[in-house]
Amino acid sequence: MRVIAAMSGGVDSAVAAARAVEAGHDVTGIHLALSRNPASYRSGARGCCTVEDANDARRAADVIGIPFYVWDMSDRFHEDVVEDFMAEYAAGRTPNPCLRCNERIKFAAVLDRALGLGFDAVVTGHYAVVRDGADGVELHRASDAAKDQSYVLGVLTQDQLRHSLFPLGDTPKPLVRQEAARRGLLVADKPDSHDICFVADGDNAGWLREKLPDAVGRTPGPILDEAGAEVGRHEGTLGLTIGQRRGLRLGVPAADGKPRFVLDISPVSGTVTVGPREHLAVDRIEGIKPRWCGGAPARLDGAGVTVQLRAHGEEHRAAVSVTRAEPVEASTVAIELLDPAFGIAPGQAAVIYDGTRVVGSVTIASTRRVSA
Repeated sequence: MRVIAAMSGGVDSAVAAARAVEAGHDVTGIHLALSRNPASYRSGARGCCTVEDANDARRAADVIGIPFYVWDMSDRFHEDVVEDFMAEYAAGRTPNPCLRCNERIKFAAVLDRALGLGFDAVVTGHYAVVRDGADGVELHRASDAAKDQSYVLGVLTQDQLRHSLFPLGDTPKPLVRQEAARRGLLVADKPDSHDICFVADGDNAGWLREKLPDAVGRTPGPILDEAGAEVGRHEGTLGLTIGQRRGLRLGVPAADGKPRFVLDISPVSGTVTVGPREHLAVDRIEGIKPRWCGGAPARLDGAGVTVQLRAHGEEHRAAVSVTRAEPVEASTVAIELLDPAFGIAPGQAAVIYDGTRVVGSVTIASTRRVSA
């Protein structure tokens, strides 16, 4: 097959590209220029949007012996990922920009362009497995649970999965680094990227305040306990998220001396409510904008059905029911959690599994707290 290898400049995508060549594919490497001004995003090895990363990807392509190009998708990235991130936080929700980037950039814009240029598939260094199933191709968890990235791929459709290759899904990360060193790839020991790539210093709240000078959530306001008493002040709700404990600077200690967490955020009134961790427990989730990796189920339950609510979070046993509508994105999904979850915020993604298979994902619209 003729394939595009999306090369971020890290070790995983470099080894994935090398394996694709070894498997006999005709491989062309591409690096995505996602920032209009790379110096305004990350620097060093912390992200995937830097000049250094582009140079690392180019050197890896030279070692592997494949053609290499840089595709400028900065405008699309800013519109579909960065602006979405700002809008969600301004509305008091907690988005996942990495998941949105996979959905709208890496497996929509990139794949569409690749197919239009006559390529057959896109290769990435994600840790996940695509295999044939009874009803088409299926997305499954990687064998290395610590590196599994199926959560951020839960937005992929059946058609996108047919044109996706994940060569690292069956390999533990330490072995990938060893393989990179054997292949002479200089990124073998390069640290993994982390945090949000377009926030230069990792300070989400400060970045949002700078980018959204007129947002409602910039207004300072009270932090209240559940009885309505003011226990502190905040500098604005931008960047705060449900379940947050650190950085609240509460002036009045709790009666029991235990830490308090953000329970609710109201950007319009500027009010933040805090309380004990146990009051964050959620046992029901209402999801919207479903993205199914195969056919849309009517209901899922049983021992193997679970939901993951964070990229590196634990699995929660669940029962899932779908109220179908047309178009499919207008359907709603109810998730009953048999194992309560804590600190779940609207805007986050809930990814649904049946065993190791990814069924699909939804955006969390609302939650129901467990009765005290």
